Amino acid sequence: MTSTPFPSVPAIRYADSGGISIAFQVVGDGPIDVVMVPGFGSHLERAWELPRLAHFYHRLSSFSRLILLDKRGTGLSDRVSPEALPGIEQRKDDLKAVMDAAGIERASLVGHSDGGPLAMLFAATYPGRVENLVLINTYAKRLSSPDHAPALSPEFFGDFATQVAEHWGEPIAADLLAPGSDADFRRWWAANLRASMSPAAARAMVAMNAAIDVREALPAIHVPTLVIHRIGDAATPVEGGRFLAEHIEGATLVELPGPEHFPWMGDAESLLVAIEGFVTGERSGSVSNQALASMLFTDIVSSTEKAARLGDREWGSLLKTHDGIVASEVSRHEGREVKNTGDGSLSVFEGPARAARCFLSIASQVEEIGISIRGGLHTSEVEVVNGDVRGLGVHIAARLMALASPGELIVSSVVRDLSMGSGLEFTERGHHTLKGVPGEWLAYGVERQRVVS
Repeated sequence: MTSTPFPSVPAIRYADSGGISIAFQVVGDGPIDVVMVPGFGSHLERAWELPRLAHFYHRLSSFSRLILLDKRGTGLSDRVSPEALPGIEQRKDDLKAVMDAAGIERASLVGHSDGGPLAMLFAATYPGRVENLVLINTYAKRLSSPDHAPALSPEFFGDFATQVAEHWGEPIAADLLAPGSDADFRRWWAANLRASMSPAAARAMVAMNAAIDVREALPAIHVPTLVIHRIGDAATPVEGGRFLAEHIEGATLVELPGPEHFPWMGDAESLLVAIEGFVTGERSGSVSNQALASMLFTDIVSSTEKAARLGDREWGSLLKTHDGIVASEVSRHEGREVKNTGDGSLSVFEGPARAARCFLSIASQVEEIGISIRGGLHTSEVEVVNGDVRGLGVHIAARLMALASPGELIVSSVVRDLSMGSGLEFTERGHHTLKGVPGEWLAYGVERQRVVS
């Protein structure tokens, strides 16, 4: 194998995502749109210098219009400081911006390695924009824990993190990711990593990946899903792929022989045949009315007492100002107010960090007019019916709100897990039994003083 530039590198294009440019390429002109979500260390131009990878991309584009991208902070996309590397919620927005810029309404998403959780969360949140989902050598939770064995041990992952911290610039984990690879691959891999991100950004990225946990999103995925996993992949154990297939409705599992983590290494053709057969199959064209959403309940503290003290006219005026602030902030944070409860509201958002920041902004503004609010936030699958949202998750958000003190937002552990990398700070508030909800729930409070809206 040689490492020479591929003769034709597709043009680099850019999508605007909230003022940040996300680099992407369009390869081929087939009838199916396929968006490939990369894992750790991508670089759109360097990729074409590896013949195996260039062939893999051209093979995918032989039956599709293939969209490739570099995630924010990596490759040819805008760089950000390591402290500002986005969490998975922000990356959902970036992926949507790329699809919009490429003129894609619905696409087949292919998520590999660390790109898999993002693809899963996107499919759960935006079912109308995902035709089907292909997951390759990936996982729902990166590290094993007492409640989740099919993942890498913290010790194993810690060794990888040490390599990144102490040997960046070298072919990090080449023997693990591509066993048996030659010197040309190792040189390309080292150069690709150096071009992809700075040493500090790489360390921050590893820490963020260690915190990934999208298990709660799996039941909300209702698009056709293919899980492909190589049995001998030491970087992402096959048990993680089996877990995905068991917990995503109707998912198909294809286990392939070989130890290679990269899909373009080893017997890539068997993997490509599986992808082609799946994404070019018959499509139903139906869109589920179920989706992953973040529900935010707010409530004015001691509203009855305040109304009695102020009188109807003054209280009505104050309430109108409160409602205007809520509506404005929900809109500004790209949410949707579902209902006004009289002295509070229920709003839904596409991501929990955005919902939390919305609450904190509302709380600060209404304090200036003499009102204190409390809030509850939970992320789960809901059913959307005529603009309303239904499901157990709605009740959980309401019950969490009941635990909050004046000015406080109480969230579930799901919200905390999905907000990693967002800059939000959480403080554990203990386990609670929520009225009408099975089991015990670990609650967290969001630290207001650390958040900038």
